[in-house]
Amino acid sequence: MLEIKNVSKTFNPGTINEKVALNNVSLKLEDQDFVTVIGGNGSGKSTLMNAICGVWPVDKGRIYIDDIDVTGIPEHKRAKYLGRVFQDPMTGTAATMGIDENLALAIRRGERRTLRWGVTKAEKKKYYELLKPLDLNLEDRMTSKVGLLSGGQRQALTLLMATLQKPRILLLDEHTAALDPKTAKKVLELSDRIISEYKLTAMMVTHNMRDAIAHGNRLIMMNEGRIILDIKGEEKKNLTIEFLMQKFEEASGEEFANDSTLLNK
Repeated sequence: MLEIKNVSKTFNPGTINEKVALNNVSLKLEDQDFVTVIGGNGSGKSTLMNAICGVWPVDKGRIYIDDIDVTGIPEHKRAKYLGRVFQDPMTGTAATMGIDENLALAIRRGERRTLRWGVTKAEKKKYYELLKPLDLNLEDRMTSKVGLLSGGQRQALTLLMATLQKPRILLLDEHTAALDPKTAKKVLELSDRIISEYKLTAMMVTHNMRDAIAHGNRLIMMNEGRIILDIKGEEKKNLTIEFLMQKFEEASGEEFANDSTLLNK
């Protein structure tokens, strides 16, 4: 489904600000894998997602999606394979447009634009059925401007928009970090449900060890641009935060950073 082969990326090479963000990273995701990605600040988590999306060219290595080499394909053309939800609830939607109009944009992604009525009655009925299971009462206010929604409502809508066309890979880039704990829990539950129902392959970056353990079938840990742990199956189900910290220290030779957000017990 996704294969990353020996990918490296250095920012500001040859300067005092040189930063090795990815260091010869290799990773393979099978169909319907749900991988959680953890690590300290600057470990390479979001850089890895940007490499997959083609935000900038990698220095070396190859990236394949469904056995298609996308390494040289620009971001806007690579987007047809991917769905992505960002940390900021304001990213990924058009604030001045209605909920129904945002969904219409998402469902038309990749299609040729034509001069026709924006949202049909049939589409409104479809969107109603899609929104109702969110249990956020959005189905009764489809013409409301998205900019008026709460962070949780907007993030739930963004998640729905990112998965409407059932992307080959869904990327969740700390998509609950800006939400309060109760809302974050609801968005994570929604993420689990959509990934399961649509049989998606997904990757979720998080700073929260508890969430990384509780969600998905596989966990990887990054440090200094490398993958230092890759745990799946039964071993992942039995993980504890303490064990994960111990494994980090064994793999990296360092103590885990005393970061309350990262540990989040």
